[in-house]
Amino acid sequence: MNMRTLDPALAGALAAAPAGEDAEMVQWLAERRRKVWRRRLLPTLGIVGLLVAWWAIVAGFGVKPFIAPSPLLVLQTLWDKHDVLLQNLWPTAVEAAGGFLLGGLAAVLVATVFIHNKTLQDIFFPVVVMFNAIPVVAKAPILVLILGNGMSPKITIAALVCFFPTLVNMVRGLESVNPQAMELMRVLNASKAEVFLRLRMFNALPYLFSALRIAASLSVIGAVVGEWIGANTGIGALIIQATFNFDSALLYAAIVMSASLSAAFFLAVTLAERWVIRWQPDIGQH
Repeated sequence: MNMRTLDPALAGALAAAPAGEDAEMVQWLAERRRKVWRRRLLPTLGIVGLLVAWWAIVAGFGVKPFIAPSPLLVLQTLWDKHDVLLQNLWPTAVEAAGGFLLGGLAAVLVATVFIHNKTLQDIFFPVVVMFNAIPVVAKAPILVLILGNGMSPKITIAALVCFFPTLVNMVRGLESVNPQAMELMRVLNASKAEVFLRLRMFNALPYLFSALRIAASLSVIGAVVGEWIGANTGIGALIIQATFNFDSALLYAAIVMSASLSAAFFLAVTLAERWVIRWQPDIGQH
């Protein structure tokens, strides 16, 4: 194996390994590299396959451009109107990021209250479930009437969309502690704060980041839905304008920008998870 093709740390470990363990180390490195390429190659093949199927359907059935444009036309629109798209992407990104942070923080705080007061959890958790069952498009006009037509209602809508999945996972993570570990903390006379920070919060982090990955994508959806109700700028407003003008290429380009923003948020949370939860080395590989 060429040592130059390996990471410096892995190459050093291979060089320092005893001769009897060299073959096993090489096998482990090859398996690791295979998994890395698999994680990169399969999503790429999926995206390419989707684009090819899209182009084949549009070209094969002779679909009119104003109904469904071809991928090449959407790509050209992304290039020709990138200034308009980026100008409208910025407010949506700010609204989604603000809603994600606000909703996630509120969910963690409420979950902390619930875990220390079961009575409040029994009273208000069903209320949260019922409120979450209300469609977002029904909540949005009410929030616009209350908060006005600025960024505030869009951030609030994005926060509400992120709040429920984060709350559910956070409560579950805080509750699902090892009984033996909890008993050990009691034997050591640990305070409630120490139990929460050293045991419950530590145990809840994988659950929290699983919810945050979902919330990262939902925050963009919440911001876009909020812009549908009333906004002059943003990806949601651009989608409405393109629909009314029968500009399907711009419509699809705006959708691509929205999906790309969701993917960027998802990737950011995934990288943060790998940095924080270092005791799970294989996290995020599946």
